[in-house]
Parts: sequence; structure tokens; C-alpha cells
Amino acid sequence: MPPYVSHFTSFDGTELAYSVREARDDSTAPPLVCLAGGPGRDAAYLGDLGGLDAHRTLIVPDSRGTGASPPAADPAAYAFPSLAQDLEALRTHLDVPRFALLAHDAACATAQAYAASHGHHLSHLVLVTPGSRLQGELPDDAEQIFESRATESWWKDAYVAVHMLASATDMAEVRSLLLRAAPLAYGRWDTPQRTHAATEGDQLNPVPRAGFWQGVDEPARLALLAALRELECPTLVVTGDRDGVTGMRAGELVAESIPNARLRPLHGVGHYPWVDEPEMFGPVVEEFLGTAANDDEPR
Repeated sequence: MPPYVSHFTSFDGTELAYSVREARDDSTAPPLVCLAGGPGRDAAYLGDLGGLDAHRTLIVPDSRGTGASPPAADPAAYAFPSLAQDLEALRTHLDVPRFALLAHDAACATAQAYAASHGHHLSHLVLVTPGSRLQGELPDDAEQIFESRATESWWKDAYVAVHMLASATDMAEVRSLLLRAAPLAYGRWDTPQRTHAATEGDQLNPVPRAGFWQGVDEPARLALLAALRELECPTLVVTGDRDGVTGMRAGELVAESIPNARLRPLHGVGHYPWVDEPEMFGPVVEEFLGTAANDDEPR
């Protein structure tokens, strides 16, 4: 069954969209709310997250200025702490006291901001290939992973594209360069990966992307990290050993900053684990979501 779109009213009166992908087996398992990264990328790239909708309904909000949600009147609303407020408005709309949350890429910052302020509403937290900007460190192992694949046929062109992206301003050029650089984000460069990568250019939203990290100063970052150290819900951090975007060390740093976090590295997987190895990724997440909070031991 294809997903359907619904709407909710957020804290500032803005009507935002979210899609619902019903569980294919009509399961009554609690739904999983899924946040798309980018930042500012349309959530369509998440798809069914490697079949996670087999036994669980997926609820996927379109953040402001992406998908079916309107652009923000105030640019500050694109910043990830504001997006965390949108998430709380969605929870209230869904009328659920607690829910499981999965976030990918940059959306892991939104998820951590939500966990810091509303952690009592989370039953489980899954952070997939996160960066560690919130943790105050930018490891270089992603570059090392990229360099380690220099013998692959796509590498030279991807290398050139990556270095051209830094100075590209025209969106048509940016989209072209992103596609050329895309193989570094995947564990391999086969048909599923090529098909998934081809969607990125049309899913980019430059203004939400530019506003995502705005307005978060050092005191706010440190306060968020301090609050995360009080988080009680079990947390799973997934990394891929072929992730040339955020690498693996960033996920380790994120896991170290959250008390009840489990780190799960996946072999042969890049920045999009559900694309590279859906039969590995789905069961790992589903098994974690099936555990009760008191079954999880601190990492």
C-alpha cells in the first residue's frame, strides 16, 4: 500500500505535512517516526527504510520547506532546535505519550535536540550514520574511507566532483556534481545505489539546508549535550564502515555522549544502510525496537 499524506498544526500555527506508510502485515506494533536528513532533503529518499514497514507503520514528517510542507516565514524555523519543536507538535497531534524515533544523517541533530528536551516521550531512539558536529568534533575518517577506495572505477571522477563542490554555486552544477560524487556515500555502486543517488538533485532544498545549523551558539550546544547525558531511553547508533560522508568515528562520538547508547557498526555499508544492505539493516533496527527499555544495559 502506498503512503498517504496527512497534516498537523505546529507550535507556531503552521500546517506541516507527514506521510504514513502502513505496516504491510497490519501489525499493531507501535509506529516509528522517521526523520530525513540532508539537511533540507525531501523525505522521499527514505523510502520504506529497507522494509521496516513490513511489521511497523512508518510516520515520516516533511520538515519545513521540504516535500509537501510549506517554506518557513521565519528563517529561524529551519534550525534544528525549531524542527524538534515541530516534532513535539506532531507527537501531540498523534496523541501518543511515547514513541520510537529514527533519524538519518543531519536529522540526528534534530533527534538529539528533541531527546534533550522531550526525552521522556521517547521509547527508543535510532540514529543512523550521524555526524558529530553537536559533539564538537569533526573526525577525518570519512575522508580516509573515501581514499581507501581509490582503486574503484568511479573514484577519480568522484574525487574531482567532491573538490569542485566546495566552490560551486549554480544549483544545476551542484546537482551534477553531487551525482558524480555519490558513489562515496554507498557501500558499492550497483543499480539500487545508482537509482537512489539519482533522486538527490531534485530533492534538495537550499534554503532549509542553509538554515539548519543557524542560531545554535556554543552555550546552547553545551546545554544540549548536558541534557543528553540525562537521557534514559535506549539508543541505537548505526554506522557503516564504507560511509565516505560521515565516517564511523562520528557515530562513536555520538554514542559516547548518550548514556544508554549501543553502537552498531555494519560491514560493507555506506551512508544509506537500508539501500546497501536492507536485509541487514531492517532486522538490526527491528530487533532493537522490540526490546523493552529495561532490557537495555548502558553501553
